[in-house]
Amino acid sequence: MIRVFALSALLGAAAPACADEVSTMLDYLTASRVDGNAFTGASGAIAINLAAGDLNRQTNVRAIAVGTRAIAGTDVRQASRRDLATAPDGASAVIAGNALSGASGIASINQASGAGNASFNAVSLALAQQGIRETDDDGTLSAAFASAGQQHGFEQGGVTTKGRVASVESTALQGFEGVLQLNQVAGSGNDTGNTLAMSIQAGP
Repeated sequence: MIRVFALSALLGAAAPACADEVSTMLDYLTASRVDGNAFTGASGAIAINLAAGDLNRQTNVRAIAVGTRAIAGTDVRQASRRDLATAPDGASAVIAGNALSGASGIASINQASGAGNASFNAVSLALAQQGIRETDDDGTLSAAFASAGQQHGFEQGGVTTKGRVASVESTALQGFEGVLQLNQVAGSGNDTGNTLAMSIQAGP
């Protein structure tokens, strides 16, 4: 019984929260974070799609061809219609810690925090065998076609969001070797993409 009265007295003595503090506590927040030792030392084809919020679209595609007449291509199209969602009051997309440190290969990352964002990474690689000369025709061809175009009910960049943070901390990605594609978005109604197309003749 004594403990109950002591608790009641403590609650009664608490100062009432001001309107601004209550409003902050009720804010709709979205947070996307890659941290710690995530993907440290990973190698090969690394694909990460990470989203916090509503109606976000993300994709990573790769096409690799090896041969005497190597042809590789990708075609990515993202579209949506009549999306409606509440833009967050605060959005953050962060890569921190030792994430992807010492990793190697092809790393494609889509990281979004918010609503109605579209992002893609596309890689197309054609590797001709030794002795096959690179040409301008279809003998050795690599192409990447992509579009994140969409129609949505958000203002570009999500201007209604009061606070936005998109960052890569200095400790992350240290020593990474290879191809790195990164789409990092904090907000709403953003369209982002990366494309890489390469045609390579194999060496001796």
